[in-house]
Amino acid sequence: MPDPQLLRRIWTVCLVVVGTALIALTLTRDFSLAAGLGRGSALFFSLALLAFFCEFVDSSLGMGYGTTLTPILLIVGFSPLEIVPAVLFSELISGLSAGLMHHRLGNVDLGRGSRARRITTILAGCSVLGAVTSVVVAVSLPNSLVKLYIGVMILGIGLFILIGRHVAGSFSWPKIIGLGTLAAFNKGISGGGYGPLVTGGQVLVGVPEKQAVGITSFAEGVMCLVGLALYLVLEGALAWYLAAPLALGAIVSVPAATWTVKILPEKLLRQSIGYATIFLGTLTIIKLL
Repeated sequence: MPDPQLLRRIWTVCLVVVGTALIALTLTRDFSLAAGLGRGSALFFSLALLAFFCEFVDSSLGMGYGTTLTPILLIVGFSPLEIVPAVLFSELISGLSAGLMHHRLGNVDLGRGSRARRITTILAGCSVLGAVTSVVVAVSLPNSLVKLYIGVMILGIGLFILIGRHVAGSFSWPKIIGLGTLAAFNKGISGGGYGPLVTGGQVLVGVPEKQAVGITSFAEGVMCLVGLALYLVLEGALAWYLAAPLALGAIVSVPAATWTVKILPEKLLRQSIGYATIFLGTLTIIKLL
């Protein structure tokens, strides 16, 4: 088993690096990482490292990849229609891998006949409807409106995570269906927002936290496949200079991140993501305005 203290340090470094970078980039007017680093190895390495940090958070909690990565990429100068397909592509690969590793490590049982597998199937099915609707909406809206939606949505997600425990209810399949559809819409239109709603929502209705993380990772990977296919049909291209480094950085982080589920308190991680998403949403709105 990996060193628990090392994983805690990696977790702390991820939060500090991402937070510091966001503050610096938000306070710097008209800064563009894409323009500053060109299309060479410096950009590739920077994006891969950023994806590693964000996916480490996501695979260890079931939330935070698109929610964190999308605002950062917006702030540093990429457009929404460059970002969203690239994020969907990288999350397709890392999400399915993380879900399978969670199953292998015993964090969740995705075997035939298990409740976790039924929940995963329902969430993935709901994702199709949400993804179709969101992609059609996203490609028809001005970039400024999409950015504003992303900022407001992420701010709301952070508040939901922090106060959601106080409005907990009992488990029901209609609640799972509603969570899956709304979260898929958010993911398809912005590249983020799926994990916080689905993972937090499952916990609120009685799904154990470790199971919720594994279920979300796998279901999100399936949803990303649908969303990515629709974007490619409607837009006809994928920005590989962005998608390739994001996918590489994300997949490298999965093994350590899935082990983190076993050693870090879920309450601490959930609260950290809640505060972080509020922070990210606020900065995105400030940068736009």
